[in-house]
Amino acid sequence: MNKRTRTLIATVTLTGAIAFTGCSNSANEEPASSASQSDNAHAGHGGMDHPMDGGPVPEGMTAATDPEYPVDTEVTLTADHMEGMNGASATVVGAYNTYTYAIDYTPAEGGDPVTDHKWVVQEELEDAGNERLADGTDVKVAADHMEGMNGAIATIAFSTDETVYVVDYEADGMEMTNHKWVVESEMQPDS
Repeated sequence: MNKRTRTLIATVTLTGAIAFTGCSNSANEEPASSASQSDNAHAGHGGMDHPMDGGPVPEGMTAATDPEYPVDTEVTLTADHMEGMNGASATVVGAYNTYTYAIDYTPAEGGDPVTDHKWVVQEELEDAGNERLADGTDVKVAADHMEGMNGAIATIAFSTDETVYVVDYEADGMEMTNHKWVVESEMQPDS
């Protein structure tokens, strides 16, 4: 079976699992504490749909001229944005200079708030300009990394000017391509 067919099968399976999970009877579920909702939102992006192919980077991105990890470098991820990411081997497919933000937001269509979502870049925020935005600034998100993110009003929790990367990696048997974003401190040389 070729890679494209495996990816298609995995996507259909994942989409079905997400749809089935969304049909659960929430009346019979015990409510989670605020702390566990926040932890779940950070570790697994709140159970929201995260595409297996992140697609192209936003227009206007500036490629890093001398990144620590150039394109095609094999690295080990130390980030824990998603289940299975920490310790996964990855290949750098892009390196960029921009401001990168962790944000708190409530999905545009409603739902549980997401705290400390890592990451969105300056070019994924509407009318963000070119200057680094201060912590606590409210912004409108134009990224669609996850369901309900595009159009959401978010608050900047914190930011960094580290080189930011797009990576391909495999975790828990799923291949993620063009995953956005991982900052330089969240990766190390592949050993």
